[in-house]
Amino acid sequence: MMKNLPPPQELLDDLCSRFVLNVPQEDLESFERILFLVEQAHWFYEDNCVETNPSLKSLSLREFTILMFKGCTALRPYIPHINDIYKDFTTYKFRVPVTGAIILDESCERCLLVKGWKSGSSWSFPRGKKSKHEEDHDCAIREVLEETGCDISAFLKQGDFIETVIGEQRVRLYIITGIRKDTIFAPQTKKEISEISWIPIDDLQSSGGDSVSRTANGLKLYMVAPFLAYLRAWILKSYPGSLRKSYYKGTTCLWKTKINSSASSIQVNQPEQLKRSPTKPAAKVTVETQPDFIHRPGESFKNFKFDMKKILQAVDGVFDAVN
Repeated sequence: MMKNLPPPQELLDDLCSRFVLNVPQEDLESFERILFLVEQAHWFYEDNCVETNPSLKSLSLREFTILMFKGCTALRPYIPHINDIYKDFTTYKFRVPVTGAIILDESCERCLLVKGWKSGSSWSFPRGKKSKHEEDHDCAIREVLEETGCDISAFLKQGDFIETVIGEQRVRLYIITGIRKDTIFAPQTKKEISEISWIPIDDLQSSGGDSVSRTANGLKLYMVAPFLAYLRAWILKSYPGSLRKSYYKGTTCLWKTKINSSASSIQVNQPEQLKRSPTKPAAKVTVETQPDFIHRPGESFKNFKFDMKKILQAVDGVFDAVN
């Protein structure tokens, strides 16, 4: 069986139909929103298509975005500007507000950290980007549930949070107490979190405002150090007598992905309940014509204004062609 094959056009058509064409009109109002849709399609491709069909090639988001623009009729005219579009999107992502939670154990001596999926990933507090119109606390509840399987809605107090700005990104983390040390954690998303652990706060070292730091025993941390001074001050104020020298030694692993080296499958020690982005199937749309609009030879993307009406006309034309 051949391996590392690019996704066939039929699959790209299906992904375009599911994630790009069948969306509310407001989600097509800018390239930023469209690329968030493409990102969801990429997650679905990696989590489901590649996993069930090992012959398919695993793609970076950039590689997948280029294929989607080439394969989707409504997006194809923008291919000459794809480099600028993708660059602007990655810049925009680092300005989207992030919310999450600093989860403390019953003694307030340990906090919960999660490790990313990719090799060499850092440890961080569970957190993620806000969706459109989503409240900060709702985003924190959603992200923590997705990354750890823990529902913090009954423990979250909207006034207990630490907020800082890192680069151009606002990051707000709610402080959560009352979570038992024997709570069973397991992410509800695929290929996003590889490990979950309780880590003594004493092991976390402040590094000024640096986003990247390390624990006393060398674990790489991301977006942890900027919150530590405020966290310690909050604990001392809210729970006087806490933060005494911890008798805990090292991390306590609560959940870890198990890789089966003899097969292409991935096993976990807790059942996963949800896909990363559940999406209802949609009718497949296959088109052969390309509408003549938007791109003009030699036109600079930086001086080009996104025209939602034209792309909506293209989408309508797609459905008219298949109905």
